[in-house]
Amino acid sequence: MRRVFAVLGSIFFLLIAPGTVTGVIPWAISHWRMQPPLLGLPFVRVVGALLIAVGIPMLLDSFARFALQGLGTPAPVFPPKHLVVTGRYRNVRNPMYVAALGVIQGQGLLLGDVRVLGYGALVWLISHLFVIGYEEPTLRKRFASEYDAYRASVPRWIPRLSPWRGEVKREL
Repeated sequence: MRRVFAVLGSIFFLLIAPGTVTGVIPWAISHWRMQPPLLGLPFVRVVGALLIAVGIPMLLDSFARFALQGLGTPAPVFPPKHLVVTGRYRNVRNPMYVAALGVIQGQGLLLGDVRVLGYGALVWLISHLFVIGYEEPTLRKRFASEYDAYRASVPRWIPRLSPWRGEVKREL
């Protein structure tokens, strides 16, 4: 039953939080209007499209792992029961944020809109402050040495090129 609530809660949270941050607000800023390519370089649009194409599946995968493996949601009101350290979590500790930021920056590059890029920088700053001020201390308390081992090997923002192969020992 917990898995059902985790899946439904994750879907709801995905629509509300990332849906707003990566969809509604960038649309409100840009109305999806194409501007001239940034720096007059058309290939920048291709980079933007690639960031979006990589970011969306990464975001969806991260949410699915929270629900199916962590048995919880990314929302603080229904946190995961287990620390999630598979998939992109083996490369970077915050793949949801990295993916969402990639989508936002991709939109800015694709649309040629520096306002969307600026918004992405603001989202990163807010995310960073939330991660260091709330998430990391909460994970340390909740998962103790399990999180410490993971944290020591996997970076917060810049993904490792090779996935972390370590294991976390579940405390009983």
